[in-house]
Amino acid sequence: MYNEQIEAAKEKFGQLLEKQLKRVEEMKAQGGFVDYKSLEKIVIGVCGGDGIGPAITGQAQRVLEYLLKGEVEKGKVEFKVIDGLTIERRAAEMKAIPDDVLAELKQCDVILKGPTTTPRKGDPWPNVESANVAMRKELDLFANVRPVRIPEQGIDWTFYRENTEGGYAAGKEGVNVTEDLGVDFTIATSQGCDRIIRAAFEFAKNNGKTRVTAVTKANIIKTTDGKFLDTFYNIAKEYEGITADDWYIDIMTAKLVDEKRRRDFQVVVLPNLYGDIITDEAAEFQGGVGTAGSANLGKKYAMFEAIHGSAPRMVKEGRDQYADPCSVIRAGAMLLAHIGYNQEADKLYKALDICTAADSKLKITGRDTGCTSAEFADYIMETIENL
Repeated sequence: MYNEQIEAAKEKFGQLLEKQLKRVEEMKAQGGFVDYKSLEKIVIGVCGGDGIGPAITGQAQRVLEYLLKGEVEKGKVEFKVIDGLTIERRAAEMKAIPDDVLAELKQCDVILKGPTTTPRKGDPWPNVESANVAMRKELDLFANVRPVRIPEQGIDWTFYRENTEGGYAAGKEGVNVTEDLGVDFTIATSQGCDRIIRAAFEFAKNNGKTRVTAVTKANIIKTTDGKFLDTFYNIAKEYEGITADDWYIDIMTAKLVDEKRRRDFQVVVLPNLYGDIITDEAAEFQGGVGTAGSANLGKKYAMFEAIHGSAPRMVKEGRDQYADPCSVIRAGAMLLAHIGYNQEADKLYKALDICTAADSKLKITGRDTGCTSAEFADYIMETIENL
């Protein structure tokens, strides 16, 4: 009765399998993670994006340059400003990332990125692909890392969310078999699971963490989530002194609000969809997504960014100089730790905790009722000086 529809669905599923199997072979051919200590010079790209992006990213750059002044003078670190990732330029060329901008990004080892506009229905811009999604694909940034720190509540979480597989990998490739039946796909590969889980354990080992937790729904999603969980426990055997445990996504969302249990979590590794849900929930404890920084890591490249939007209205109203730079500065702290400057990262985290506390002397309001982002960056540097 439905032979024609079934055959069409089979053909589309076959095309998806071909694409994913090609990706598996590409992952098999990859080398290991970059060793920043072995590099003669680390190039930090600063890509402001659009909207409030250039304003806040410029302040984050000032803070990083302050912390790395000696390394810059020695020639060990170089800052490279990359313009051109604006919605105007991207729309004019109908490209998520203009070719020359992408070429400049690939000349960097790590990238500090401001927010970029992704057009949606009703916007005055054409339907250009998300610059973030394109950058993750082009630089193979498979790990999305988000820390959440609230010292007064005993919370110090780091989430490793897989970026390239799971329910989002084939988000545009589902099949409406008939008017009544739609099917989407969830992707899990041995290589994809291995590299995100190994990255989480390596972070734990290198940062004095003693617990890594996997979050799945492997009791129900047995094949793909099951592969993720099996890989997790196989890799855990290689890391003595680190406790490995797992929770299902539904109960994990509850345990994050359990004041007794949530202090126990340290490093959490999750497939794509669950990571999207849990990291937004976790960010609320810290004050919302506007306060959180984010890292997108690959084996060769790494990109660190604010996770909020570009707020074009603030620019239109002339308020971009009052935008809160905390998210991208926090991303800068993650960047420092990633390339091996852990002491500098710790100083920046401590300064952020002090400067964003309820009794801090400066407040960001997004308007002239509060300080500017430049004044706030000055406050952070003054605080670091006095630590």
